[in-house]
Amino acid sequence: QVQLVESGGGLVQPGGSLRLSCAASGNIFSIYAMSWYRQAPGKQRELVAGINSGGTTNYADSVKGRFTISRDNAKNTVSLQMNSLNPEDTAVYYCNAVVRDFIGFRGDYWGQGTQVTVSS
Repeated sequence: QVQLVESGGGLVQPGGSLRLSCAASGNIFSIYAMSWYRQAPGKQRELVAGINSGGTTNYADSVKGRFTISRDNAKNTVSLQMNSLNPEDTAVYYCNAVVRDFIGFRGDYWGQGTQVTVSS
């Protein structure tokens, strides 16, 4: 079993910054990719940013230039630095990891989510 624990959400004013972190633990041999998704009320969950084990990143068009994803492979952590936040960024943010365990099973795991609210 693999657990993902997120931290760093909260309330921030428009134009402000937040940093989200996610730590993976458990039966982990390697992590192929780690990503951040978000889901706003009444909307579908969407990919915000992803990073693979080699450090290649991808971003949703709506966050390019404002958000930066990074990971520490040794610590099995991923972070999302969010700058120039606006009210449209308000959502529950979820960490996702694609993990290979010690018997070769490949699984897709999610964190519990952390609320980000951008409001004055």
